[in-house]
Amino acid sequence: MEIIQIVGLGFIVTLLILIIRGQRPEIAVQISITLATVIFLLVLAKIEVVLNLFRDLADKASVSQMYLNTILKIIGIAYITEFGAQVCRDAGEGAVAGKIEFAGKVLVMVLAVPIIALVLETIVRLIP
Repeated sequence: MEIIQIVGLGFIVTLLILIIRGQRPEIAVQISITLATVIFLLVLAKIEVVLNLFRDLADKASVSQMYLNTILKIIGIAYITEFGAQVCRDAGEGAVAGKIEFAGKVLVMVLAVPIIALVLETIVRLIP
């Protein structure tokens, strides 16, 4: 199971960071960012599998690729926003993390407008 490897790596790096933070806090932040990047790269291949599955299901259900791509972008923005905010929090920059989360929410809302409009149009057509 890959998650056990990732959690184990996380524990080891956490211990290393706790040891180093007192002496060299700037290196501790760099190690934390490096770990975040390594974990992201480890799960990147799994994300591709899920995206291909979504595309296949959308084709079978005759869902427009435009809407599927929009939903996938929204999911991507949510994950990347959370990832970036957590890295900033790990570095002690909670204010920056909050700004990143705000920007992510705005971008999700902007991308969701066409889908919301489609849902509203469908509801209006169903009402006699």
